Amino acid sequence: MAFPIPSHLPRKKDARDVSTQILTTISETTAKALNARTASSWVAQLDETIRATKSRIHERVSSDLPDFERQLASSVSVQERMRSLSQNVDVLSESISNPESGVIPCLLTTLTNHSTLAQEAADARAKHVALAHLLRCRDGLKHLAKLVEEGELPDAMHAGTSLEKVIADAPVPLQRSGIMAELKRRCSALRNRTEEQLIQAYSRSIVVTASEVYVRPLVQVPQSAATFPLSAIIASMSPSALTNHVATLRRDVVAHCIDYVLKQPVTLSQANPVDISGPVEHKLSLYPAPPQEGDLTFRLQRLAEAMAFLAEHLFPQFPPSERRSLPLSLSTPIRAAILNHLLLPHLPSSLTRLPDYLKLAHRAVQAEEDIVVKLLGDTSGERSTRAWVDGVGLHYERKRRAEILDRARVILITPQDESASFRVEVPLVLEEAGPPAPIDTKAVATNGATKESGTNGNATDSAESLEAESAWDFEDDTPSQSEESSAIGWDFEDDLEPAPQALPEAEVPPAPEPEPSGPTENVAEVEIEDDPWGWTDDSSPTTGDGDAPEESAWDDAWNGKHSRPDPAVPTLVSEPKPAKGLQKFSKSAPSTPAFPPPASPTIPPPLTPQPAQSNVNPQPSAPPPAKPVRVTESFVVSGRTKQLLQLVEDVLREGAELVSSGILNSNVSSSPGSVVMQAAPMALELYRALVPVVNAALLEQSAKEPMRFSNDCRFVAQELQRIVSTLSGPKATARDKLEKSLETLRVLADSWFEDAIAKEERLIEELLEGARGFIDTTHQERYDECENAVNEALQRIRRVAPQWKAVLAKSKYYDALGSIVETAVSRVLGDILALEDITEVESQRLSELCRILNALEGLFVEDHDQPSFIVSYVPSWLKFSYLSELLEASIADISYLFEEGALVDFEIEELVKLVRALFADTPLRANTINRLLQGHPMRGS
Repeated sequence: MAFPIPSHLPRKKDARDVSTQILTTISETTAKALNARTASSWVAQLDETIRATKSRIHERVSSDLPDFERQLASSVSVQERMRSLSQNVDVLSESISNPESGVIPCLLTTLTNHSTLAQEAADARAKHVALAHLLRCRDGLKHLAKLVEEGELPDAMHAGTSLEKVIADAPVPLQRSGIMAELKRRCSALRNRTEEQLIQAYSRSIVVTASEVYVRPLVQVPQSAATFPLSAIIASMSPSALTNHVATLRRDVVAHCIDYVLKQPVTLSQANPVDISGPVEHKLSLYPAPPQEGDLTFRLQRLAEAMAFLAEHLFPQFPPSERRSLPLSLSTPIRAAILNHLLLPHLPSSLTRLPDYLKLAHRAVQAEEDIVVKLLGDTSGERSTRAWVDGVGLHYERKRRAEILDRARVILITPQDESASFRVEVPLVLEEAGPPAPIDTKAVATNGATKESGTNGNATDSAESLEAESAWDFEDDTPSQSEESSAIGWDFEDDLEPAPQALPEAEVPPAPEPEPSGPTENVAEVEIEDDPWGWTDDSSPTTGDGDAPEESAWDDAWNGKHSRPDPAVPTLVSEPKPAKGLQKFSKSAPSTPAFPPPASPTIPPPLTPQPAQSNVNPQPSAPPPAKPVRVTESFVVSGRTKQLLQLVEDVLREGAELVSSGILNSNVSSSPGSVVMQAAPMALELYRALVPVVNAALLEQSAKEPMRFSNDCRFVAQELQRIVSTLSGPKATARDKLEKSLETLRVLADSWFEDAIAKEERLIEELLEGARGFIDTTHQERYDECENAVNEALQRIRRVAPQWKAVLAKSKYYDALGSIVETAVSRVLGDILALEDITEVESQRLSELCRILNALEGLFVEDHDQPSFIVSYVPSWLKFSYLSELLEASIADISYLFEEGALVDFEIEELVKLVRALFADTPLRANTINRLLQGHPMRGS
C-alpha cells in the first residue's frame, strides 16, 4: 500500500503529452459517449498543440540565431567529408582485392610456391636422416653378426645392446617402416643366440647339485675355440637374465649347500686341477657320512667349509652389486637352517641329553658369527641364532610341556578300559559305642511321653513294659552318635542327651568329603564284586547293641539287641521318634509297613520325661565320651586317573631335577623348571576340559558314568592333596596352581554327583507326570495310567540303584539313592494331598498306589536281620508311610493318632485338607477339623 502524500505538499505536474492524454481520453470514452463533437474537440486540441509547438521552435531559433547557423554549417561540412572518404575507400579496395593486380592474390600465390619448396626440402632431409640411420643400423648389424659368428660373446652382447639403442633411436618416419621391423627381428635373433650361448657357458661354468659344486674360472664358447673369464660371461648377461640366474643360484646353494649339509651328516672334499693356463676348475664334492657320526657340531663345520668355498671361488665372479647382495641374501637362510634343521629338531626331551645340546647351541652361535658376520659380511647386527640360544632353557621347557600335554591328551582320549578300573578305600571315621546304661524302669506312653509303671492302678515292672514295646516292633535301645560320625554323610539325627530337653528341630549336616587315605600306589585294587564297597572287618552301618540312658518307644528301627557291642563296631544314632503305625493304636487299622520307621527330623522334641515310680536303680550318670573308630569304604575309579596322577608326579619330579641340576641357570632369564612344572596343573585342566567332551555321549546316556567321573575327580583331588602336602623345595612353586586345581576338582566332583542326581530326579518327575495328579482313579483306565506311572518310577529307581551301587561309596550311594526316592515319594505325597475330594474307592486305590513304592525299602537294607534305615536318607518316608494308612483309616483312628502325637510329620493344613477330602461334611468331621486346627498336642500332655 502506497504512502499517502499530504495535501499541503505541491503535486508533480503530469508528464504526459497532449497526444498521450488524448489517446487516454479516447480509450476511456465509451461507445455511447463517442460522438462528432467529442471527436472534433480532440482534433482541435491536437491542431492547437501543433501550432503551439511550432511557435516554440521558431521562438527558440530566433532567440539564438548565430549559434544555430554555426551548427548548421558544421553539419553540412561533415556530410561533404563523409562522401569524399567513401570514394577513397572504394579505390583502395579495388587495388588490394583485384584478382589480377591486387596485392592479396599476388601474396597468396607467392606463399604457396614457397610452401611447396619447403616441403620438398624437408622430405629430402628426412630421407637423408633415415638413410644415414639405416646405414648405421646396417653396419651395427653386420658387426654383431660377425662377433656372433666368431664367438666373441661378451663383445657381441655389448654390440647387441648398442644396436638395440640405435634401433630404438630411429627417426619417427623410419620407426614404422618395414625395413626397421626386419632390422629389429634380425637383431633380436642374434641377441637371443648370444644369450643362449652365454647361458650354456654359464651352465657349464657354475654347477651346484646335492653331490658336487664346481666353478670353472675360464669358459670355452660352444662351437668355438675362444675362451673367456667367467666374470666376463656373467657381466655380459642382461640384467633380467642375471637376476634370474642369481635367484636360481641362491635357491640351489640354500638347498644343497646349507639345508642338505645341516639335515644329515656329510663329508666334503675339494679339488683344484690345473693346466698351463691355471686352475681348470674348483670342485667341492659332498658325500653322505656314516650314520654313526652323531656329533652335530661337525655339520656346522661342514657348513663353514662350504660357505668358505663359495666365498673364495664363486662370489668374486659376479659384478660388484651382486657380489655384495648375493652373500647377504644367504644370511637369513643360514640362520633359519641352523635353527630349523639343527637346533629345533634336536632339542632334547630329557635332562641327561641337555648338556651336550647346550654345547651344540653355543657352537651354533659361534658358527653364526664366523659364517654370517665375518665370511658373508652381514653387519646388520641381527643375531637371531644367539637370541634363540639365550632362551634355550625356555624352549626346552616349552617343548617338554607340549610333550607332556600330548601324553596327557592320549591318556584322556583313550577309550575307557573297564578291566583297568579299581577300587579306592577312604577312611570313614565313626565313634565307638560307650558302655551300656542300665535299663530305665519307665514305660513309654503311646504318645512318646513316659508313664508311671503303676498307671490305672495296674502297676507293672520295667520288664513288662519292655515286652510291650517289643510287641510293637520297636527296639529298646537308643544308640548314641557323635558329631564326627554324623558328619560323614550318613544323614542320621543328632545325639541323644542323657536327660532329653526341649530342642529345636534337628538339622541333617552335610556330608563332607573323606580325607585321602594315602598315596596312589597304596590304593587297593580289587575287581567289582556283588558287595561293591568292601567294608573292612565286620564293621556295619547298623547301630550298636548297648542300651541308651533314656528309652523311648520312638527309637530307630535298626537298634541292636541287649548286648554290649564290639568296641570296633561304629554306632549310628537317631533322635527319639513318635509312634510309627496304626497297629499300636487301633486294632481295626490296616497293618503298618514291614517295620515302623522313625519320624522325620522335623517333629517337635519330647518334653523331659517324669521320673519312674519303681524300685529299680536310679538313672546313672552319662556314659564316657565315645572313642573314634576308623572304618573304610571304597568306590570305583577309572584306570586313567592313576596314569594322570603318575604323570603329574613325574612332571613335578622332572621340574625339581631340572632346578637342582643347575644346567639352565645361565641360559634363562626366568626361574628354571617353572614352565615344565606348569604342565602339571595344565594336565589337570586338560583332564577337566577333555574328558566330559570326549565321553559326552556316554555320560549323557549312562546313569553310572557320571558317578564314575565324579569318583574320578574326587580321587584325583584326594591324591592331589597328598601330592601338594609333600611339595617342598623347587616343587613348591606349583603349589598355588595345584591347590586351585584341587579345589576345582572337588567342585567338579560334587557338581557331577549332584547333576547326576538331579537328572534322575527330573526323569522321575517326568515319569510321575503320567499320573496327572492321581485324579479320577475311580475309573479303571485312569487307575491303570497312575499304576503304570508309579511302576515306571519304581523300575527306574531299581535300575539306577545297582549301577550307582557298583561305583559309589556307601555313604554317597545312600545319599544319592535317598534323593531320588525322596523325589518320588514327595511328588506322590504332594499330588495326593492336593486332591480336593477323595471317594472311598479312590482312597483304597490311592493307598494301593502308595504301597507300590514301599518296595523301595528293600534298597536300604544290608542285613536282613536288621530293619531298613530308609528314614535316614528319605525324610518324607514316614509321612509317606502314614499316608497309605490314613487313606483307609476311619476318622476316629485319625483323631486318635493325632491326639497321641503320631501325625507330627503332617502340617495342620495338610491334615485338615485330607480330612475334608476323605470324609463327608458331618458334625464329627467338623469337630475333628476344629481339634486339628488347635495344633499338634504337646508330648506328655
